[in-house]
Amino acid sequence: MGVLDKLDLSLRLERAEYEKQLDSLQRELSRRAVKLFEKKRTAVLVFEGKDAGGKGGAIKRVTRALIPQLYSVVPIAAPSEPERARHYLWRFAARLPEPGRLAIFDRSWYGRVLVERVEGFAKSEEWKRAYREINEMERRWHEDGVLIAKFWLQISQEEQVRRFEARAESPLKNWKLTDEDWRNREKWPLYAEAVEAMIERTSTPHALWHLVEGDDKLFARIKVLRTVSELLKKL
Repeated sequence: MGVLDKLDLSLRLERAEYEKQLDSLQRELSRRAVKLFEKKRTAVLVFEGKDAGGKGGAIKRVTRALIPQLYSVVPIAAPSEPERARHYLWRFAARLPEPGRLAIFDRSWYGRVLVERVEGFAKSEEWKRAYREINEMERRWHEDGVLIAKFWLQISQEEQVRRFEARAESPLKNWKLTDEDWRNREKWPLYAEAVEAMIERTSTPHALWHLVEGDDKLFARIKVLRTVSELLKKL
């Protein structure tokens, strides 16, 4: 049984308790972000997870606690032609913020050992080498004083279907749902194997993977906020 199978996806948070904790944690996070700025330190948050896992909602609750000058959200899509001409990690290192700011990566360099591995976009020797390359990059960042937290948001297959169907019926959200999302469900065993390897090989003391039980969005958002606040306590 892998680490994903051990997650308790039944964890829930009542709305009243969620609102109470949300307000408290966002206030705390706001204060600590100002301290990050004052100390001229940098923080990096990485968000990965299953399709419809709640990354966007969690990121939104983090950014609502911050003034715009103190953070940037970096959405990651397929690399451009100029980016393909460089080492694949270059485009991520180039997006590190200036000291005093927090960078939030919506998807990340871990695509090399996830989608590129599963879909065959990277050769076997490339994605196998990537674990070491990623660890070295994050270690250098840590040695330069960068705070790093990485989140994997996990939801059950049943909850994913419910969210897909809800998106399909919503005029405001149906653009988020693609044929590829449905196709990826069929490959979940392969993706699960890749996620397990990623967590085992790249969760380090200075760049931990935090696994988030995501079937209940309220629980997941609070867990993310609390973890980010704890990260910034290290200043």
